[in-house]
Amino acid sequence: MMTKTNALILFLLLVLVVVSQSLFTVDQRKQAIVFRLGEVVSIKEVPGLFWKVPLVDNVRYFDIRALTVDPEEPERFLTSEKKNVLVDSFVKWRIVDVKQYYISVGGDEQRARIRLSQTVNDSLRAEFGKRTVLDVISGERDQIMETMREKVDVDARKIGVEVLDVRLKRVDLTPDISEAVFRRMEAERKRVANELRSQGFAEAEKIRAEADRDKEVIIARAYRDAQNVKGQGDATAASTYASAFEKDTEFYSFYRSLEAYKQSFREKSDVMIIDPESEFFKYLRSSKPRR
Repeated sequence: MMTKTNALILFLLLVLVVVSQSLFTVDQRKQAIVFRLGEVVSIKEVPGLFWKVPLVDNVRYFDIRALTVDPEEPERFLTSEKKNVLVDSFVKWRIVDVKQYYISVGGDEQRARIRLSQTVNDSLRAEFGKRTVLDVISGERDQIMETMREKVDVDARKIGVEVLDVRLKRVDLTPDISEAVFRRMEAERKRVANELRSQGFAEAEKIRAEADRDKEVIIARAYRDAQNVKGQGDATAASTYASAFEKDTEFYSFYRSLEAYKQSFREKSDVMIIDPESEFFKYLRSSKPRR
């Protein structure tokens, strides 16, 4: 009885081992190739549970997610002006034909990366050789990236992969060119600054000249107006004096003499030597009116 039981258990274990060796799974992130004695017999492109012949078939998995080729150091390329630029780029790619991928590069991801890197470098060298430094730095970067993606994708299809994107992360001038560019930029900025200073000085002189001219005009007009007012005042005063003189000539003469006395004897220490019989003292000699 124990012998039959042990045999049954052994048989069941053997069945479990055979079944476990006959089943394999493929998840949504991968595809698989089934080999039988080294030959490709089937390709599993959808996720699920599949059968294989134990001990005869073997399965190899391939990651179909987007991968990145990102060189550690920037590459040096020549522009149409024969000037060196440093380019830092990366490529996004994924496997779309697992069988072709296995046939072309043996399913080796490193070999695929090298192939893509060489294709990208050759295409970049050709594209940069057609353009100037200004074009590759700012003017036509988007166009270069799109052209690169199309060219590299055509070559990548030959090894069963698809290029999703090619990006130029950075395009820099080499140190010697950068220094020369900075010197030219500095000289240009100085030239513009000097030109602006000259324009500002000329404008300042123009404003000063206009201000001086306006000042002279204002002063001349003010002097003219003052003279007009003064002339009008003198005329009014003369008219007033004439009118007063006509009304009472004797009183007017007396008033004018008093004003003269006031001006002549302003200080106690003032001394005047004059003939007492002169006309100047006629109102001091007698209080009787003269006829």
